[in-house]
Amino acid sequence: MIKKDLIKELIRDFQTRNLPKVNKRLVSLPFNPGKIVSITGVRRSGKTFLMYDLISDLTSKNIKKENIVYINFEDERLDMDLADLDLIIQSYRELFPTIDLKNVYFFFDEIQNIQNWEKFVRRIDDSASQNIYITGSNAHFLSSEIATTLRGRSINYEVFPLTFKEYLDFLTIPYDLHDPTNKAKISNCFKNFLLEGGFPETVPLAKEIKTKTLQEYFDVMLYRDMVERYHITNLPVLKYFIKRIFESITKPLSINKIYNELKSQGYKIGKNLLYDFIDEAESVYLALSLRKYSNSILKRELSEKKYYCIDNGLLNAITYYFTNDYGKLLENLIFLELKKGGKDISFLKNIKECDFLITEKEEIKSIIQVSYSLADHETKKREIEALCYVCKSLKKEEGLILTFDEQDIIIKNGIKISIMPAYKYLLKNLER
Repeated sequence: MIKKDLIKELIRDFQTRNLPKVNKRLVSLPFNPGKIVSITGVRRSGKTFLMYDLISDLTSKNIKKENIVYINFEDERLDMDLADLDLIIQSYRELFPTIDLKNVYFFFDEIQNIQNWEKFVRRIDDSASQNIYITGSNAHFLSSEIATTLRGRSINYEVFPLTFKEYLDFLTIPYDLHDPTNKAKISNCFKNFLLEGGFPETVPLAKEIKTKTLQEYFDVMLYRDMVERYHITNLPVLKYFIKRIFESITKPLSINKIYNELKSQGYKIGKNLLYDFIDEAESVYLALSLRKYSNSILKRELSEKKYYCIDNGLLNAITYYFTNDYGKLLENLIFLELKKGGKDISFLKNIKECDFLITEKEEIKSIIQVSYSLADHETKKREIEALCYVCKSLKKEEGLILTFDEQDIIIKNGIKISIMPAYKYLLKNLER
């Protein structure tokens, strides 16, 4: 089939079929923003459905489907390069010669598959339409790079797997914690969310199918996004390194330690290779970093980091290391929820450690410890003493310990320690 005929077919096919059911997310795309809207995030996190949601809103505002162009560049039939992209405009003009392009909404899904795509998008923004929405999910579609390549013409929306609130929405469970029956449902859902994560497609799946699906996600991120994109040839070292990243969540990652482990096993590699691996894993959203807190921005940027997995379900699907380690899973979950909520977070490691500090404009707003259970006396004593020490050292009067289901308020050494179920905190304190 001639490329132009295929593009026409794809345009009309989308315009004439019904959109799939869309579950509302807490993040939504702007209508007529006057900027190119880029949507970044891990694969299968719901970027395409965020586009569908906006398209549905557009049609509800009496925007005709003929004024909407949606192209998915992962369609295997589209063997295109930069020179072919203008065929999209040519095809549309031939289909609808009377429609002014400035009134057309363009949705380009996974456009990073076309090398130098930004030249085409900039030209359309200059000469045709300012209603352009683009998505991408790998290292060639970083929000920082998009801002540079599109020369300040874009605004970025980052999409993650579901928050706990969105997870409840998908299951049509109200947020009501005052109804005892509903509260029990929320607690049970939180346990499932803790273990199975929040990739949208996996929510309704049976456990076995869910696990296989998440393993497929991991394989695509590892082999397609990392190995193919970065031309990685040392696959055994990469697999071992990713495994060690996940085993090290909740603790600062020691590249030097992993390097020595590999060296002792007979692998001849440079340490810089491991630094490249961690940057590449983060760029494809497989791992996310957390910096150590410091009053100095420079020291904070150069400090040691912790790394967390993008989703608890993914973590459990690819390793049995965390099957019964609810404490680490809970910390990983809280990190993700704070990240999804757009919070500026760091960790503190000094004489005592603190899991998360939330800051706003360099001012510390919240000091948070995470402990799955405080039923053990020594655990409770250790967590409270650490939190009191950190609050005193930072001249703060309150701290928070998030647990699975325990709740209390303790005053110690003039510091107010609130102990709260994590799901209650997530439902009440992470409004967007």
